[in-house]
Amino acid sequence: MNTLISWLPAPKTPKDITIENVVIKGQDAQTIRLRVYKPISPPATPMPVLVWLHGGGYVIGKPEMDDRLCTEYVREAGIMVVSVDYRRAPQHPFPAGLEDSYAALKWVASHSEQLGADAKRIAVGGASAGGGLAAALAQCALDRQEIIPVFQLLIYPMLDDRTVLRADIDDSNNVAWNHKSNRFGWQSYLGQKCGSDTVTAYSVPTRRQDLSGLPPAWIGVGILDMFYDEDVVYGQRLTESGVECEVMIVPGAFHGFDALAFQTPIVQDFRASQIAALKKYLCP
Repeated sequence: MNTLISWLPAPKTPKDITIENVVIKGQDAQTIRLRVYKPISPPATPMPVLVWLHGGGYVIGKPEMDDRLCTEYVREAGIMVVSVDYRRAPQHPFPAGLEDSYAALKWVASHSEQLGADAKRIAVGGASAGGGLAAALAQCALDRQEIIPVFQLLIYPMLDDRTVLRADIDDSNNVAWNHKSNRFGWQSYLGQKCGSDTVTAYSVPTRRQDLSGLPPAWIGVGILDMFYDEDVVYGQRLTESGVECEVMIVPGAFHGFDALAFQTPIVQDFRASQIAALKKYLCP
C-alpha cells in the first residue's frame, strides 16, 4: 500500500474547487482534522454532503491522497465532500477511527448551515479500509439514531477479517494489498488475531447479523481483488435484507486499480457509476 501511494501523481490544484482544513473536537476532546471540498461558487441552496474516509488498511493514509477523487465528486456530482483524518492503528486501534468518523458525521450535520450543507442529504463513503469504515459507520449511525446517512458509497471495501484465514485466494495479482498486509492491517486494527469469535460490534462490518434498515449502497470491486468475495457477499446480504444495493464488478481489475490509470475506459466507467449513484441518492 505504501508503494501504491508513492506512485500516485500529485494532483493539480483545482481552479474551481476550494479545499479547506478544519479542526474539530471529537470524543474525549480528541482533535480531528477534516478536509472540506466544495465549489468556489457554491449554489444558493444547501448542498448534499459526502463524508469520505480514505484507505490505507486502517494503518496508513491521509485525506490528501484522495484530493483528485474528492474534487471529481464535487465537480461531477454537484456535492460537497468532507474527508476525515481519522486516527489509525496500531497506535490507535478500534474504535478510535470509527469514533473519529462518527464525530465528523455529527459535526457535519450540526454545522450544516455554516457549511452551506443539507443535513438531510448526507452520505458516507470510502475506499478499501475507508470503505470498511464507512460501512461500519453506517451501522453505528443506524443504531445510535442521531444522524442516519441516506447512502453509502463503498469502493472495494475491507469488510471481513476472516479473509485472512483463507488459503484458497491467489494474491499474486495484488500488488497494493496481499495476505501479509491484510493480516497486519486487521490485527493492528482489532488488537487481536483475525477470525476471533469475540470481535466487538462495528469493528468488522460483515460480522453484523441484521443488515436491515441500513441506507442504500453502491459497492464496486475488481474480480482479482482479494476483497472480491467478501464485497459481493455483503452486497447480496444487503439486498436480501431489503436494502437497495448496486454491486459493480470490474473484470480483470486488482485492488486499487483505479488509482493508477485515471484516463482508461475501465476506470472512467468505474468513476461514472459512482457519480451516477451519488446523484441518484443525494441529488434526486
